[in-house]
Amino acid sequence: MQANGKDITVHANGINICYDDLGTGGVPLLLIHGFPFDKSMWKPQVDFHKNHRRVIAADIRGFGKSTANSEKGSISLFADDLIQFMDVLQLKKVMACGLSMGGYIVLDAVNRYPERFDSIVLCDTQCIADSPEGKAKRYETIKMIEAGGLADFAGGFINKCFSEETLKTKKELVENTKKVILAGSIASITSTLAALAERQERCSSLDQLDIPALVLCGAEDTITPLAQSEFLHHHIKDSSFYSISGAGHLSNLEQPEQFNQHLNDFNRSRNL
Repeated sequence: MQANGKDITVHANGINICYDDLGTGGVPLLLIHGFPFDKSMWKPQVDFHKNHRRVIAADIRGFGKSTANSEKGSISLFADDLIQFMDVLQLKKVMACGLSMGGYIVLDAVNRYPERFDSIVLCDTQCIADSPEGKAKRYETIKMIEAGGLADFAGGFINKCFSEETLKTKKELVENTKKVILAGSIASITSTLAALAERQERCSSLDQLDIPALVLCGAEDTITPLAQSEFLHHHIKDSSFYSISGAGHLSNLEQPEQFNQHLNDFNRSRNL
């Protein structure tokens, strides 16, 4: 099944999933966005890679134009959404690229459904679970959002996401990214914060991965620092790792040319 276009909607795992599907050929590149954004964060990658292969970017449940239901959110549920979405699109195997929370989803899915992945790309992400302090902070953030809305959360989160260089020189990008957060659903953002707080660690299963992996991280990422990406690289036997200069947590948006080049080189090394 392939219906090229933007904002296509399919029903999978009890929800409607909205996605963009552009380009043809090769093993599909499936892009999974970070929290609390939507598929629009992948525009620089879709625009570049659609000229060489099929690229799919989907909204996670409750974000962008995808719906949610009453089911309690979890990283494993998001991974199940991903697999059932692939089933509906008749995607036997994909190269899955996840950034931040998208990386958590990829690691969960590949741990349980390894046969569905040709390769994976883990961007600005990590395999650890939240510490007790980190978990408590997320629940404090939930209370803050429920009491006062998204404005304070969006402002603080954006300042952590970008490198100092980006904050100073790419103000339009920063502002547009902030608008995506502010357009989000309070219910989805708070429920996903809880899902992040309760996620399982995936570090102990990294040495069982038997597919190629590319690990990318912004050199100035303070949310998931370089050390976490280096850990992924050192424990996934068939992996390569690159840091992206001039980027923080949203390396694909801050330095899209570097990001796309690394991804394209990985594609070519895999003959995809």
